Amino acid sequence: MNRLLRALLALAALLLPAVGRADPQFTLLVIAAPSKYHYEYIPVARESLEKLGRLHAFAVDWHKDGAPLDGDLARYAAILLLNTPADDFSPTQRVGLEHYLQGGGNAVVVHRAAILPTGVWPWYEKLVGRTFINHPMIQTAVVNVLDKGFPAAFGLPDHWLWSDEFYVTSNPFDIAIHRVLGVDEASYDPTRIWPGQVGHRMGKDHPEAWFHRYEKGRVFVTLLGHEAEMYRDDRYLQHLLGGIYWAATGLGEQR
Repeated sequence: MNRLLRALLALAALLLPAVGRADPQFTLLVIAAPSKYHYEYIPVARESLEKLGRLHAFAVDWHKDGAPLDGDLARYAAILLLNTPADDFSPTQRVGLEHYLQGGGNAVVVHRAAILPTGVWPWYEKLVGRTFINHPMIQTAVVNVLDKGFPAAFGLPDHWLWSDEFYVTSNPFDIAIHRVLGVDEASYDPTRIWPGQVGHRMGKDHPEAWFHRYEKGRVFVTLLGHEAEMYRDDRYLQHLLGGIYWAATGLGEQR
């Protein structure tokens, strides 16, 4: 009898975690492809994003390249392009991403994924909403919240000391964006750059995170996120979570 009871208790212990596990609210496709300067972040970011998924009941489908873009993307609430060089996508993968957004799919673009050589893929430049020019060396600066009502700003103070590569961008396609974060150029030196390059100032309008609608989808972009350790930072992860949540569901704005 005791043996039977122990067996039943052991079986119950195995079953209880599965019973208590929440069904995912949505599935997020993450494409995190390594590049010359962006690869150490991958295991750190994967651990943190999968933990966020467990905490907030969404599934993470992690891939190291653009191969999923050749398949059926309908089950994904959003695609997170995490430091991924989009110019490495094959022609068919580019078409797959285009069809996904045209069909109502959504995207989150993080840091290196916003960089694309001018003219290589204009559709993608418009998806990002800005075109990369260059960036100064990593420095500490004051990042200001410009939209307190957007989920990607909820976990941040109004003024945030952050150290990153503060990308300089242009707007050749005249894309309207809703700014979430901006960097104060008076708090660092935008001209501190490598020999042979020229640092640029953008002035008071220097966005570092924004959102907009493109094709039939929602797009959230953050230019922050260069160093691996950033993907262990609670504030940064809350910033990223807010953008993912909005892109995947369309919910959370406080107006």
